[in-house]
Parts: sequence; structure tokens; C-alpha cells
Amino acid sequence: MVDNIGATASGDDGCIKEQDRLLPIANVGRIMKQILPPNAKISKEAKEAMQEYVSEFISFVTGEASEKCRKERRKTVNGDDVCRALGTLGFDDYSGPLKRYLDRYRELEGDRANQDKVSNNEEKEEPSSYGASQSQRRNIQAEASSPINFNSINPCLFGGQAPSEASSITDTKHMG
Repeated sequence: MVDNIGATASGDDGCIKEQDRLLPIANVGRIMKQILPPNAKISKEAKEAMQEYVSEFISFVTGEASEKCRKERRKTVNGDDVCRALGTLGFDDYSGPLKRYLDRYRELEGDRANQDKVSNNEEKEEPSSYGASQSQRRNIQAEASSPINFNSINPCLFGGQAPSEASSITDTKHMG
């Protein structure tokens, strides 16, 4: 009998290829560069290590979210499930801001859908239920469509408060 544990798959033997399990290293490197000074260099080993860590973290969180969906007999994991999983796993400093970001994103998507309906019907645009002007909505939309940077969060997006700085990636209570 052949043991396939740790092997990469090239067929239908139930194993997942490493390239399918990990985030693309170019994307990981690009995200790492965003937080560093422009002249900073990142070694290949550092990128590979971070690639492994973030891929494992994503699997950890989505596994928790998937388990809850399975128990509820649902087949689709949504953003609320991911936020709930972060809280369940002890990442409360991230679950709250991410939930507010998700709510804001949904609000903007709803506004966009309503705006498209109005445009299609050639009706006069109605103001948002939140009283935001067109330029304010564009600014909010730009903020919501850009990725979250937990090291420099815009407090306005999260009810005036950024998550505590007590939760850093090197926080040992969440490791190993």
C-alpha cells in the first residue's frame, strides 16, 4: 500500500497540489511590499514562509467557517461565517472590524444596485438613505473597494475606532 501523505497530486487520488493549496507567491510578495519602506528587500525564503503561514491561516479560518455551515446544513460559506469564525478562533480584534467592513461593502453594493436601477429607468437619482452626497459615496466606495490594511486602518470606516494594537501577527496566544 502506498502512503500519499504529504505528496502532491497530479491526478484524482484525493491529494491537493501544493500550487493549489498556497496563495500565489507574487501576490504574497506584493502585499508584503506594501507595508515596507520602498527600498526594503524581501528574501525568497521570507516570501515562501509568509506564503505558507497565510495559506495555513486562511485554511484554519475557512475550515472553522465551513464546519459551522456543515452543521447548519448549508453549502455556501459567506462573509458573516468568516467573521464569526475569526471570533470563535480568538481573533476578535479582526472579526469586529472585518464585520463592519463587510457591512459597509454590502451597503455600497446595495447603493450601486439601486443606482443602476435608477439609471436604467432614466429616473432622477434619489439620495442614499444615509444622506451621503454623490462625492461622499464615491469616497466611501473607494475606501471599501480597497483591501483592508490592518496596520493603518481608516477609523472612519469602523465607527471611529481602529482595532487595538495589542493584536499583532506575532501575538503568541494565537500561534502554534
